[in-house]
Amino acid sequence: KGLMFLLIQDDGKLVQYSKQLMCEETGISYEEPSPNAFSFNSPYGACPTCKGLGNVYTIDMDTVLPDTSISVNEGAIVPLGEERDASVFKQVEDFARKNKINLNKPVKELTAQQLNLLLYGDKDISPALELDMSDESIPNFYTGSYEGIVPMLKRWFSSTNSSDMLRSWVEKFMVLSTCSTCNGTRLKKESLWFKIDKWNIADLGNLNLDNLAAWFDGLELRMSDKQNAIAKDILKEIRERLQFLLNVGLTYLSLNRPSKSLSGGESQRIRLATQIGSQLQGITYVLDEPSIGLHQRDNQRLIAALQHLRDIGNSVIVVEHDKDIMLASDYLVDIGPRAGKHGGEIVAKGPPKNILHSNSETAHYLLGKKTITIPKERRKGNGKFIELKGVRGNNLRDIDVKFPLGKLILITGVSGSGKSTLINETLYPLLSKYCYNSKAVPLAYKSIKGLEHIDKVIEIDQSPIGRTPRSNPATYCGFFTEIRTLFASVPEAKIRGYKPGRFSFNVKSGRCDVCEGGGMRVIEMNFLPDVHVHCEKCNGKRYNRETLEIRYKGKSISDVLDMTVDEAVEFFQPVPYIYRKIKVLQDVGLGYITLGQSAVTLSGGEAQRVKLSTELGKKDTGKTFYILDEPTTGLHFQDIQHLLDVINKLVDRGNTVLVIEHNMDVIKVADHIIDIGPEGGDGGGQILFEGVPEDLIKVKESFTAKYLETELK
Repeated sequence: KGLMFLLIQDDGKLVQYSKQLMCEETGISYEEPSPNAFSFNSPYGACPTCKGLGNVYTIDMDTVLPDTSISVNEGAIVPLGEERDASVFKQVEDFARKNKINLNKPVKELTAQQLNLLLYGDKDISPALELDMSDESIPNFYTGSYEGIVPMLKRWFSSTNSSDMLRSWVEKFMVLSTCSTCNGTRLKKESLWFKIDKWNIADLGNLNLDNLAAWFDGLELRMSDKQNAIAKDILKEIRERLQFLLNVGLTYLSLNRPSKSLSGGESQRIRLATQIGSQLQGITYVLDEPSIGLHQRDNQRLIAALQHLRDIGNSVIVVEHDKDIMLASDYLVDIGPRAGKHGGEIVAKGPPKNILHSNSETAHYLLGKKTITIPKERRKGNGKFIELKGVRGNNLRDIDVKFPLGKLILITGVSGSGKSTLINETLYPLLSKYCYNSKAVPLAYKSIKGLEHIDKVIEIDQSPIGRTPRSNPATYCGFFTEIRTLFASVPEAKIRGYKPGRFSFNVKSGRCDVCEGGGMRVIEMNFLPDVHVHCEKCNGKRYNRETLEIRYKGKSISDVLDMTVDEAVEFFQPVPYIYRKIKVLQDVGLGYITLGQSAVTLSGGEAQRVKLSTELGKKDTGKTFYILDEPTTGLHFQDIQHLLDVINKLVDRGNTVLVIEHNMDVIKVADHIIDIGPEGGDGGGQILFEGVPEDLIKVKESFTAKYLETELK
């Protein structure tokens, strides 16, 4: 078998020899390692249980058995459904009868053994069960053993024979949890046996880039001469690539961070680091908002990286709203003067110092002629709090936080300090679970108080308001239904018997039969992107000729959808119930978009303001908790002012708005700031300050305080 033990007679020492690679201490033998063995994307390295994902679906007993105060016959075991004649329920009844389990008893009064039998079946039972079936397609007698509810759900979920509908239904009773075989490392155990300086590859993947760079420093001193000879060139390459990532402000990221969890700015900066490492010349790079998610402290690193790309012989074009990056540019192009149909012109161009003397909105803000004003008085709130204690998820260090209600709260701190961990991964899941009984699982914490002071939690992000071109501001905000009802009330529509549905571009009777209400036709180009062209029959109007003949104040339903918000406000002024909802869109600075503008053409900032306007249009109790994560992404100074106007209206109604933000123009107007830091990754996770902006500038260890002090002067 390729294994030999040799006993040395003189000293009695036992020496072992093996043809295979083998650990002397444990005697475990293993295959010759290859790079694939350390990749979770390869079958040679992936954990066999989770297939390299790190997570597996497990049964969530809270959804299977949500209420133990009722009996099985009353519906305690939810997957059994309400049909008592179903074959599965017949099996349960027969099994319960044979094992003397009372299905009319509340579940909490059953013994642990009885409940386990119902849920997991009896693996030792061998007698066949004869069950009467009500379904004629099933034989009159069923012979088999009872497998249990939980094994049944697992089988249905994993079986390739299960339909998508069945698998989707079972998924409601499951939760994604860390794989117990690999503990989330995603690698098979053999891959983790290989260590350098007592660290395996998963250990290194968990370090943030700052600590990882420190680990590689001086590694040669901790390795043998043979190892150093092998690793010399590899270490040089690793250190260079790590340094590129550090130079673009990504010190807080770890190598095992899922790519789907990266912000757009982080993804761009990773690609930027790759390009810097390639040392290519004569390339034109185009970057869209690379400063997203970056604290002011790290801006200079990013600017230096962009300038390095330029200095080695490349052109760098950046779409950006950040003041520091604008002023650091060699050539600035300002487009305006406003948004939508009122824009599209070159307002100013040239070196930044020349732009500052132009009459553009951008120049006014850069020079300080226009500013986002600091409130004369900070709100006192309603005196109530949500108090979260012992938060220790990711890098948070067992912190206690109080969120004062009825205020504008800002969460600040350098990138990677723990802001998203505290809010998005701990607070929001807790509030969502309380308000909506959601399945979201918060990260580790000890306790939370004050939940009774809120009745809703709403997270407003920059995701699209719809996933299809048919979605638009009118349908999202809800007033299109009222507009259709208005058109149906026109005398001509009544004579023809048209109902409100006739004026929907999703209903067959009123829409164009060629483009089916889309207004555009898609021409497939095989190996090229699809081409969208106006429908030749309706010319982009979406409706058929008969529907377009109905007019209100001289306008067809298509004409109304083509109106800008500003035009619609004037047009619908005599119709209060429609006017009020459209006016809110105008108030948030979206007067230039059209009512029927496709949702997929709206920017992230525009989509977010549409969502905010919808909230403003609702009647609320003043007990809503809003959460916004970096809402100024992609916004000009003027747009930030519009955003703050909306946020202030929500807070003035008594609601609480919590914002995670790096933008100093927003931070300076906060009623309450919670600053986390001082650094990112392992160097962060502490509460540095809680209070008003004027007091934050006294905290010397806070990087936010340093930049905020300039804004408050």
